[in-house]
Amino acid sequence: MKFELTKEFLQEIIDKIDRQEFELIKTELSELHNVDIAELIEELDEEHGKILFELFEDETSAEILIELDDESRESVLEDLSSKEIAEELIENLESDDAADIIAEFSSEKKVEILSHIEDVEHASDIVDLLSYPENTAGGLMAKELIRVNEKWAVLRCVVEMRKQAEEVDNVYTIYVVDDHDVLLGTMSLKKLLLSPEKTLIKNIYNDKVISVKANSDDEEV
Repeated sequence: MKFELTKEFLQEIIDKIDRQEFELIKTELSELHNVDIAELIEELDEEHGKILFELFEDETSAEILIELDDESRESVLEDLSSKEIAEELIENLESDDAADIIAEFSSEKKVEILSHIEDVEHASDIVDLLSYPENTAGGLMAKELIRVNEKWAVLRCVVEMRKQAEEVDNVYTIYVVDDHDVLLGTMSLKKLLLSPEKTLIKNIYNDKVISVKANSDDEEV
């Protein structure tokens, strides 16, 4: 059922914030999608919006953050230190979303935030994406992906994917590479799961690769 933000519901949330009924609010909003919570924050005044945003766990807050409009996002971030932004938000986002958030800060603030990201590989991926202009394929892409070798059998592929999947929120496509990590093709998760365990990946992947250059314009993409 689609969420509808009414004036009555908005006032109810404001009243509960004023009464500091924070656990009740979290329970009431627990079934809402992050987009709906972002909409709610955008409709609140700045003070109430910040309080509501800070009620959620880091991972949820990060997902809500990327759904906020520019003004509301700036508002909830302005009182956070570079360390808090890095550890509570950026580290809980995939590289493309993280880069989009960091790109809005000054050069000095960017460096400060990146310096507090403990996952060096994640920080490196973000830096790579920040080097591409916003309206290009590079500016749109994420660095997290599932990669398998064409010589692996399905069983080994599943084992290796479990390790890699810890860094990827959603797995829809598996990328097949050779021994030099050169892209050969793709394979759907469904195709993998329906294939016998001893089947070699090279016999079942799709070699029809559709690609663009990282500096291609986003309209072309």
